[in-house]
Amino acid sequence: MSKQLVLKNICKSFGSLIAVDDVNLTVEPGEFICFLGPSGCGKTTLLRIITGFEFQTSGDISYGERNLNNVIPQKRDFGIVFQSYALFPNMTVQENISFGLKMRKMPQNLIDERVDEMTDLMGLTDWKSHYPAQLSGGQQQRVALARAIAIKPNVLLLDEPLSALDAKIRIRLRAVIKRLQQDLGITMIYVTHDQEEALSMADRVVVMRNGQLRQIGSPWEIYKKPKTSFIAEFVGTSNFFDGQKKDGLVVCGEHSFVVSKIDTVSGNKVYLAIRPEDIEIVGTTIKAEDCEPSNIIEVKAELITFLGAVVDITVNLEGREMIVDIAQKEFAKKPLKEQETLHLYFPPDAFHIYSEFFKKLI
Repeated sequence: MSKQLVLKNICKSFGSLIAVDDVNLTVEPGEFICFLGPSGCGKTTLLRIITGFEFQTSGDISYGERNLNNVIPQKRDFGIVFQSYALFPNMTVQENISFGLKMRKMPQNLIDERVDEMTDLMGLTDWKSHYPAQLSGGQQQRVALARAIAIKPNVLLLDEPLSALDAKIRIRLRAVIKRLQQDLGITMIYVTHDQEEALSMADRVVVMRNGQLRQIGSPWEIYKKPKTSFIAEFVGTSNFFDGQKKDGLVVCGEHSFVVSKIDTVSGNKVYLAIRPEDIEIVGTTIKAEDCEPSNIIEVKAELITFLGAVVDITVNLEGREMIVDIAQKEFAKKPLKEQETLHLYFPPDAFHIYSEFFKKLI
């Protein structure tokens, strides 16, 4: 029977350093959760607490009715996949996958059946007699996944498992992992600093900073409704303005914007964020008559970067570099040249409004 994994008031300190700060989280049965955040935010430490490789300084962790506070990793029945694969170099693929099953004293005929099932699932049938050194990085990671899943763990924990692989293999293995999770109905917790991985795979994304959970939500919520300016900057790309409220508008330098829901933020000093793809180009992606006049700004296209499906246009607005994204199909209808004048439109409801601005990531 599937159970909830519950973290309650989890804290972890290393001397004066607080690595995990009062974390509360409930992971539902069969859910795919991603811990997302910059290096040093506490995501791997939190994963190690769940595995039992680290013990929390305070707080409680439970799986179903069972308290795991003092339970060693081997007794938690959680599968673990590391970034480094951690395969046994002197064992074949078959022996690596069967290792955990032998430790559990499973009969040999059932071990053989389970290994066949895993190698078939992972597309490794023709590689069973090979050693890790004879495999590609992507194949080694599939062996590590197969070994972790073979024991039928209650929860599968993955610590940046794809970060050492090249981009195309990462994308392919993302699909493999997501499909496995759905087919097996397994609870999965995945640590990454790669926002694209988190957004493409997770049911819920947990964004971390300075040891704290800053926002928990679906990929759509995290991207479209970032709760803080840090999340708006870290997940995806945002252009930022700082301004003052005045007569129902937000004054940013020489420009005054109409901003929807401006009264949701208290105080006169505000910070605005807008995604590059939410900025329109008048005459190309929107008609002038459909625009709020005060939100149209004339700029020059300083740099045009073709990225395949999207074209990035870099502009300079009062000394601030900004990025505008336009679909390649739209760009092709009316191509722009560098140094060409264009009119940008900032839709009032496309702004995210904050009362604070995080210290820029280094």
